[in-house]
Amino acid sequence: MKPNRWAALTAIALTALAVITPPAAADSLVPRGFGPASTSWTGPLRGFVLGFSPCGKPGWCASLLSTADGGKRWRRVGTPPISLPDNHNQVKLTVIDERDAFLSDGTRLLASHDGGGTWSRVRLAGVREPFHISKITESGPRVFAMVTGFGEPSTTTLYAGLAGTRILLPVPGFTVTGSTTYGDIATSGGIQVSMGSDHRVQKYWTSSDGLTFAAAPPPCPADSSALLSGVRQGRVPALCSGGPGSPQPGATVRRLWWAPKLGERFTGTAQGPTLGINQSFSAASPAVATVAAEGGGTGFLHRTGDGGATWTTTVLSSRGVCLNDLDFPDERVGVVVDGLPDAEGGSAVYRTTDGGLTWRELTFG
Repeated sequence: MKPNRWAALTAIALTALAVITPPAAADSLVPRGFGPASTSWTGPLRGFVLGFSPCGKPGWCASLLSTADGGKRWRRVGTPPISLPDNHNQVKLTVIDERDAFLSDGTRLLASHDGGGTWSRVRLAGVREPFHISKITESGPRVFAMVTGFGEPSTTTLYAGLAGTRILLPVPGFTVTGSTTYGDIATSGGIQVSMGSDHRVQKYWTSSDGLTFAAAPPPCPADSSALLSGVRQGRVPALCSGGPGSPQPGATVRRLWWAPKLGERFTGTAQGPTLGINQSFSAASPAVATVAAEGGGTGFLHRTGDGGATWTTTVLSSRGVCLNDLDFPDERVGVVVDGLPDAEGGSAVYRTTDGGLTWRELTFG
């Protein structure tokens, strides 16, 4: 690990990054030069990774891999018809179960209902370019997508449709407008939707069935934005952050807020470390949560084990591009994607089995 000037600025403890695991037994169908782009896990041992490997035209070809043993062995389960975008957006994978999965490059949305063997296009009714799909998920009978349009003004809208549909429609009343708009949705333990604009307006709804929503007190103060995680043993976490680049470039003021149950009022905890710009957020339990952030060419994982009262930081790598798909499928096992397949430093999937204290890089062959 190369020393980094950002690490020297932090007053919090840096936990040791675990050594890389030895090469795992990989299925012969894993393409040579495979670089992970996105990962999605349905349990602590069952996971999927979308990645790209060098090929002829168009230059990078997609493959979908799966594991049933926590990443010791991998097999290819599909070749999705999607390319690496020229703007270096992440190609995002969301696996719902053994049959249903979604892929998005930010503007194109694909769905599979046979475990990744075949894919079909899902359209967004009435959407105007340029736009970006920031989140796609499914709960019960409905599919949801959070979509931000970059016109003047900016708009963020929640789209939805019945599972298996090939078109998603805007949900009436679920749109925010401003110079900068954003939103998030979480579906574990109950559905939550947060939307805001310009760090001044914030709206929040909850639902138990995905059909009927109730407005609830927003998780964060009006001058911050919310990243959501699923309900953990009844408690509801949210990461509340100010605008990126404050109090200095490459930094973010952030706090962890909690509600005692879905739909009730959130309260905040002590300020967390400010290093890096938020990339993703996930809570493993009512006490344990992790923030993935990038700043100064370095990736950071900020972790709390006591509900946000104190924090430690792991310097993950010096790829310094992005940290995506941070998720904890149970209280001890978590994953995160570091980098992009076509970036100078490449990409990797890291996995923890101790609630985020240490992380190991998975190998694919």
